[in-house]
Amino acid sequence: MRVLTDLRPLRENRTFRRLWLGTTASGLGGQFGAFAVTFYIYDRTHSAAALGLVGLVTAVPLIVLALAGSGFTDHVDRRRLALNCTAAEIVVTAAMTVVAFTDAGGVPAMLLLVAVQSSLSALVGPARQTFVPALLTGDRLAAGLALNGLSFQVAMLLGPALAGGLTAVAGVGWCLAFDTLTFVAALAGLAGLPSGGPADSGAPGWRAVAAGLSYAVRTPTVRGALLADLAATVLAMPVGLFLVLNTERFGGRAEIVGLFTTAVAVGGVAASILSGFATRQTRPGRLLLICGAIWAVALGLAGVTGSLLLVLALLALAGGADTWAVVSRGTVIQTVTPPGYRGRISSLEHIVGVAGPQIGILRSGLVAAATSGGAALTLGGVTALLATGLIALSTPQLRAFKSR
Repeated sequence: MRVLTDLRPLRENRTFRRLWLGTTASGLGGQFGAFAVTFYIYDRTHSAAALGLVGLVTAVPLIVLALAGSGFTDHVDRRRLALNCTAAEIVVTAAMTVVAFTDAGGVPAMLLLVAVQSSLSALVGPARQTFVPALLTGDRLAAGLALNGLSFQVAMLLGPALAGGLTAVAGVGWCLAFDTLTFVAALAGLAGLPSGGPADSGAPGWRAVAAGLSYAVRTPTVRGALLADLAATVLAMPVGLFLVLNTERFGGRAEIVGLFTTAVAVGGVAASILSGFATRQTRPGRLLLICGAIWAVALGLAGVTGSLLLVLALLALAGGADTWAVVSRGTVIQTVTPPGYRGRISSLEHIVGVAGPQIGILRSGLVAAATSGGAALTLGGVTALLATGLIALSTPQLRAFKSR
């Protein structure tokens, strides 16, 4: 039973339970919204490069504002920051709903709103990441991170398939309307958090940003964990290729696109159910590197097979490896980082975790436009495997790190 999901944080901590439920509901809505944006743009352009633009307009503001925001995240009330940004996200998602229903502004308007949404996420995401280590300690921290992973994977499992069915029946506008509604649950979860003052008494600003970057660079375990995630996402992110691969090999049917993302989520949910194995590992850095290698190999093989069932199985394997990798990365980073730096390091982790995949979507779209979807997927897997091996060899501290 020790390999199964550790539910103690949900049973023992009412504040964490309320936050988790709100995050789970909002995460499900976010999957509807992400599917809707991608489908809307591809339906009107039929261009892999246009899908790459989604990654670009998401990644650029996220990187810039997450870095800028890290200069004050440790110096403000993070709860109030999260509440204000989440309220603004509701307004932006409602505007995206209007564009999807009316086609007012078309693709340019949707891309602009995606950029605004990414900007808000750059500010609120790092603040949200600090709440779990503030509420949970010791072995409960890894368990809480695994429960967050389970929440995300369940949303991925249900969201794209349901969104694909809703789009086929009623159109993408209703997916974005649902996304808007679920943000209310996120607000309710955040409202239950205790108010808190700044975690760092120093002065905010660019010196604080530089101090956070310096800490990440000079701490081998943090540096190696972030680079391992970048290797996986920038070099081998498959999501932007799903529509292209579906068109090339499986007839371009909307319901099959949903199956690709669902397959990744099936593997993620299975790994989350068995997350006790990952959360009770004493060497999470080593597990992170192993999972990164499995992710790369599975995606590389998915790019060369024409069997739908085999592609889905490989995507499920990749999803399971990714889930354990995320838990291991979070355990390493949150264990090592002191509270006064937690907001800034969470900003960097947010950039890696969100902007990294978006840059990977841009990269894969450009490679697919020049070659094919399958070739882009295979090349990404090969390069990610090589990069992960290089990180493992050059960062022995990450391999040897023991969690408390």
